[in-house]
Amino acid sequence: MNPALFLHLMSIESRRLLSYRVDFWLTMVVSLIVQVIVVWALWTAVFAESGRDIVGGWDLHGILAYGIFVFLMGRIVRGGDLQMEVATEIYDGSLSRYLIYPCNYGLTKYAQQLGNIFPDILQSFLMALIVLPFMGTSTTVDLNFTGILMSLPSLLCAHLLFYIMGLIPQMVAFWADNVWSLSVMMRMVTMLLGGGALPLSLFPEPLQTLLAWMPFRYLFEFPTLVLLGKVGLEEWITGLAICLAWCVVFLLLTIPVWRRGTLRYTGVGI
Repeated sequence: MNPALFLHLMSIESRRLLSYRVDFWLTMVVSLIVQVIVVWALWTAVFAESGRDIVGGWDLHGILAYGIFVFLMGRIVRGGDLQMEVATEIYDGSLSRYLIYPCNYGLTKYAQQLGNIFPDILQSFLMALIVLPFMGTSTTVDLNFTGILMSLPSLLCAHLLFYIMGLIPQMVAFWADNVWSLSVMMRMVTMLLGGGALPLSLFPEPLQTLLAWMPFRYLFEFPTLVLLGKVGLEEWITGLAICLAWCVVFLLLTIPVWRRGTLRYTGVGI
């Protein structure tokens, strides 16, 4: 795909998202308030019940920071409101126009996804600036400028991995009448095993070792730990390499599914 076209598609999607400013900001603010309340209530109760200052390598203020930042990171990684876009276009027949365009469908959708997340990055950054002063000082978190810079490539790799992983469940729409439940299942599994619900350091050690080599950790926990200064340079490079390797694996699985699916596609919609 022409780089200029790729950037143009990103720009269109960003402007579309920002055209509904009230909904864009209100949804974020309400969701963040709910997340802060839930995280604070949960972890203050856990630490009070345990009677310890450190749980799973986190103090109270550190794990509160994790809960808030993994929420903000998760919004970016999942890519906004385009998570069911491919399945929807298969069902309503609008996929047909992309099949006759002289451009790659996967790259077109990815450009739109990227355009969808850049406003989310700006929004999450501003929300973090507002919340940070109220989170207190942590001895287990080192939020610094280097970590912020390192987290951006981690976020983009995580978003790419989530996008590619989500293509196969959506492409089941070539054969099935409803794939919404598959996407919901994927979201729940990735949230639990990817550290979106709680840090993986609280999981049993054998499971932690297994998850370190699986794709889920690199979706939510890894970018968040990088941002919070809990990942060294060597571990960061290794994590990015593993994440990109999983991107290649899922891409190789997606290609034959796409080819077989388009052979069944009729373009008539539901």
